[in-house]
Amino acid sequence: MLRLQGVISAGGGRGTLGHATLAPLIERAFRKGKPDAVALAINSPGGSPVQSALIGAHVRRLAEDLKVPVHAFVEDVAASGGYWLAAAADDVWVDASSITGSIGVISAGFGFQDFIARYGIERRVHTAGTDKSMLDPFRQERPEDVERLKAIQSRIHDHFIAHVTERRGARLDTARDLFSGDVFVGAEAVEAGLADGLAHAGPKLRELYGDKVRITQLGQRKPLLQRLVPGILDAALTSLEERASWARYGL
Repeated sequence: MLRLQGVISAGGGRGTLGHATLAPLIERAFRKGKPDAVALAINSPGGSPVQSALIGAHVRRLAEDLKVPVHAFVEDVAASGGYWLAAAADDVWVDASSITGSIGVISAGFGFQDFIARYGIERRVHTAGTDKSMLDPFRQERPEDVERLKAIQSRIHDHFIAHVTERRGARLDTARDLFSGDVFVGAEAVEAGLADGLAHAGPKLRELYGDKVRITQLGQRKPLLQRLVPGILDAALTSLEERASWARYGL
């Protein structure tokens, strides 16, 4: 059982999931001791679409090469990129209160142009390329920048939809708009075809593989300094962003 808990980020720091740090654990999960199956215990509000794709693709590649089934068990939340990871499994199981879905793309920021103007601060930017300073937070937002951003988001969203459609196939309820960014709780996800049923990891794995099944737990370990002095290496802004990601789902 590979525990995937945290915001998905290329940094792969404390409390985050990144492919570079997860890759050795993924390899170990599939190769050590020739397992009958690999289970993913997922608790993630999402994050980087690229890191989600890299992690999910690594799981699928080993599952197919080694002919090892993969089961995903959602705990509190597998939303956005977290659901991308869940969809990499052959089946997805949720708790009655698990939050899944949020199949969309979001970008958020701040505008500081009025703030700096109030204090007599002049913003000076010199670029080669008219779009190089796109969405600069210290100047007035331009409609053409927003249009460009939405085009980028749309392409990423299409990739997300294609991944879920390929992995879940005929199980999806095509009569519903599952890709609006909405979230689904417990049985709602099962009805929508985003999950296969309500189940917890231990009982479900015993049902599938017998009462004598042995589960080996794998997960990321915190670096020594972070274990001795929790949070000493955290950047304040990164920590706030991660907290905001969880807070979107009331967690």
